[in-house]
Amino acid sequence: MKIAMWSGPRNLSTALMYSFANRSDMRVVDEPFYASYLAQTGLSHPMRDEVIASQNVDADAVIEELIGGDPSIHHYQKHMTQHMLPTIARNWLTEVKNVFLIRHPARVLASWANKHDTPSLADIGFKQQLEIFEHVVALGERALVIDASDIRMNPEGSLRALCSSIDLEWDRAMLSWDTGPKPFDGVWAAHWYDAVHRSSGFAKVEKDMPQLRGDLASVNEKALPLYERLAAHKLPI
Repeated sequence: MKIAMWSGPRNLSTALMYSFANRSDMRVVDEPFYASYLAQTGLSHPMRDEVIASQNVDADAVIEELIGGDPSIHHYQKHMTQHMLPTIARNWLTEVKNVFLIRHPARVLASWANKHDTPSLADIGFKQQLEIFEHVVALGERALVIDASDIRMNPEGSLRALCSSIDLEWDRAMLSWDTGPKPFDGVWAAHWYDAVHRSSGFAKVEKDMPQLRGDLASVNEKALPLYERLAAHKLPI
C-alpha cells in the first residue's frame, strides 16, 4: 500500500509521519518533491542549498521512486501541497491512496509567523490542496480528509478511522514514538523540526483560536473558504 498524505506547512504533518513510521510494516519518505520545488521556483528557503543537494530535483524520477519499490512493504509519503507545481505530472495519483491533512488556516498562520515572515496564500498550500483534492476526485479516486484538530483531540479514534478507511490494519504503535531526530527526516529538519523532536506523541488539544491582524488576517480570510470546502469531507470519528 502506498499512502500519499497531502498537507500544507505548519500542520501536524511531521508528527503524523512519525506515527506511521513507528509501525514495523511501514517505510516513510519526507517531502520528496521539496528539492524539485526549490530548483524550479528559485525560492530562497532556509537551507535551500542543502535541500537541493539532498534530493533528486527531477520530479519524474521522484514519481518513479514513489510508485515503485517493494509491494510487500507499505509506503507512507509526506507531501507538501505547494511542492506539487503545475509542471509536475499527476496521473500517478491513481497509484496511491490520497489523504488530505487539513488545519484551520488561522492556526497555520500563527505558527508560521513564529518561524517566518508573513506568507502569501500560495505559501501555505490551501489552494493547491483543494486543487489536488479535486483532481483526485476527477480521476475517480477516493480522496480522504482528516483534520489535525481531530487527531489532537482523539488520536486513537482518528487514526483508527483513517486506517479503516484505507484498509490498513490498526496498530497501537502509531500513538507514540521515541523523541529525537529520525533517520528519514529531511535535511531541513534542523531548521523546522525542533518541537516535534521533543515530542513522543501527539500534542494536546489546541488552545483558543488565535486572533490575527493585518496581513495575516488578510491571508486567513482568503484561505478559510478553501479550508471549509475540504473540511466538509472530513472523515467521521
